Amino acid sequence: MSISVIDKKMLHFFNDLQEYFFLAGRSLLRMFRRPFYYREFAIQFDKLGFSSLFICILTGLFTGMVMALQALIQLKPFAATSYVGGMVAATMIKELGPVLASLMVAGRVGSAITAELGTMVVTEQVDAMRVEGTDIIQRLVVPRMKAMLLAMPLLTVVTDLISLVGGYIMSAGYGINPTMYIKGLPQFMVFQDLIEGLVKPVFFGMIITLTGCYIGLNTRGGAEGVGNAAKQAVVLSSVLILMSDFFITKVFVVFR
Repeated sequence: MSISVIDKKMLHFFNDLQEYFFLAGRSLLRMFRRPFYYREFAIQFDKLGFSSLFICILTGLFTGMVMALQALIQLKPFAATSYVGGMVAATMIKELGPVLASLMVAGRVGSAITAELGTMVVTEQVDAMRVEGTDIIQRLVVPRMKAMLLAMPLLTVVTDLISLVGGYIMSAGYGINPTMYIKGLPQFMVFQDLIEGLVKPVFFGMIITLTGCYIGLNTRGGAEGVGNAAKQAVVLSSVLILMSDFFITKVFVVFR
């Protein structure tokens, strides 16, 4: 591979990165400007939030059961099974809850956003809106951003709560009563852990929306291009979620 090809790929990468952050900046600024498109926000909140509730419940339930089962196996030889509730809570609320919920939503919602906007681009609906003088970011990106910023923390809370229920279902078979399980919850956690568990899904929701909107609005190549864009959005969103999770965790560790 020649140097010129490498330079071209690097230039393309940094141009995409710059445009991505420009879209993020413009979207955040337009969140506080009129028109607010309340109806579009309500529609997107239903599509992106409520429609993802079932998959988040399933994810939280079985993840909590698996975490409790593994904790019980490890703690039983030490007669410390009463701590299983705290271990499940600390693991799910700080890390697995936000990350797993966001990954599930990225797979379901990120691809849907990309496919919807990509179809509008290839069918020239976006061009028609620009001709009419419509602000594309205000009309298409901002309502989805607002909906995800509200829905993602709520979905994460539901995932966390259901995971604790799943953890107790598994713990009950090992002779742990509800009082013992609940008393173990605060032993491994502090208030900052709850804040961390709510801050992360806000950033993850922003990543899912921005990635889906950016790739969707830059879709090319007809129906095949829409499919490739949806696949690319899911992969990129998942990678960015995992990367940002490390850096956000590092920040909270530094300021603990």
